[in-house]
Amino acid sequence: MTFYTVVPLEQMFEGAYSSGQQAEEVMISGMLMQVEPLEGRQARIIRLLQCPLDKYLNPAFAPGAVIDYDK
Repeated sequence: MTFYTVVPLEQMFEGAYSSGQQAEEVMISGMLMQVEPLEGRQARIIRLLQCPLDKYLNPAFAPGAVIDYDK
């Protein structure tokens, strides 16, 4: 996708990621993913970094999905 605009990228994507928490890379069930820690043992998936191709189609691992994990 290409954006042709005079609006700065910082303004275009403002609020896309919450800046309150740092993103972490975690390995869960053999999948490396980038997550945003939430309260307790939960995290929100930002993106999958390394996993089997069929996991990309699984809605449980879609960006924005909340998962349980141990730090």
